[in-house]
Amino acid sequence: MQKNKFKTKSWVEISKKAIFSNISSFRKILSKETKIAAVIKANAYGHDIEIVSKLISPKVDLFAVDSIYEALKIRENGIKKPIIILGYTPIKDLELVIKNDISFACYNRETVRKIISLKLNKIAKVHLKIETGTNRQGLSIGETIKLAKEISKYKDKIYIEGIYTHFANIEDTLDPSFAMLQLKRFNKVKEIFEDKIGKVDYCHCAASAATILYPSTHFNLIRLGISLYGIWPSKEVKIAELQKGTKSLKLKPVLSWKTIVAQVKNINKGESVSYGRTWTATKETKIAIIPIGYFDGFDRKLSNSGKVLIKGKYAQVIGRVAMNMFVVDVSHIKNVKVEDEVVIIGEQEGNIISADEIADKLGTINYEVICRINPLIPRIVI
Repeated sequence: MQKNKFKTKSWVEISKKAIFSNISSFRKILSKETKIAAVIKANAYGHDIEIVSKLISPKVDLFAVDSIYEALKIRENGIKKPIIILGYTPIKDLELVIKNDISFACYNRETVRKIISLKLNKIAKVHLKIETGTNRQGLSIGETIKLAKEISKYKDKIYIEGIYTHFANIEDTLDPSFAMLQLKRFNKVKEIFEDKIGKVDYCHCAASAATILYPSTHFNLIRLGISLYGIWPSKEVKIAELQKGTKSLKLKPVLSWKTIVAQVKNINKGESVSYGRTWTATKETKIAIIPIGYFDGFDRKLSNSGKVLIKGKYAQVIGRVAMNMFVVDVSHIKNVKVEDEVVIIGEQEGNIISADEIADKLGTINYEVICRINPLIPRIVI
């Protein structure tokens, strides 16, 4: 049994081999003209933005983030590759973004007016967000053309580098009608835009699911997010892809989350465990104390329902998950010792606990499970 080799009570392992394999797999289904923007927002989906950006920079074409904070993290990492901020950029931060050669989403006149007023020797590079039905940030067809015409008067100040949109339910493989309607709307905007304004460098609408399911969404740039990290966007997407048989895309999970056993002890029949006394032993029970909790990202809803891997066997969570600690039943596992490795997410001796499995227990999605792993926990490339 592997002991804690990282000298910390909890750590996240990032597999270099797995993330490179995932990028390579997507390259194979894309045309040579289509570039990959690696989406590393939300601390690279919990994987660590600094580690991931440096690791994959030679393998991808661009980076996509949510905020100026994330974009500057990449720049501070010494990476010169193009970056697009897909979330909102506050008007007060526009000068800093432009000076650092960072592209950003644009969908309101206030942003454009501020850019025009700035006295900079760099041109702002914007991606106009087209509203096609998701009804979050974005411009209607008419608004897009109107704003683009206004921008085109100030070519020394602002450059329309791209146009893009975002699908609302592309993962619904049983009824793709709305996704196809959005694609139709986007193609219409693209056609009108190219006719009235001109071509842009990047035209993009495909995140992981669209990239996997519909080649017609690729255009010349895809935004590779959740599947960059070896996780399927949804069960439906995975099933649809696996039905292709040997030609299906192979994804390898990049992240494993591990901790250690802090204590092993026996409790008697009738004794309870943890806060609220929500679990009571029906017989003499051997328990192991695990030194992480909901502060670390191990959700409180996993109380009395979650499980971990110890010595390759599943150990059930008993009692409530506390802020920095929870308890598991190890009565059925021989020779459990202090500082034995505990797998929260990942594989151990052939058994697996996936982010999908945890998400099902929590009634959420795999995205949330990995993004909520506390960023203070060390990430280590293996």
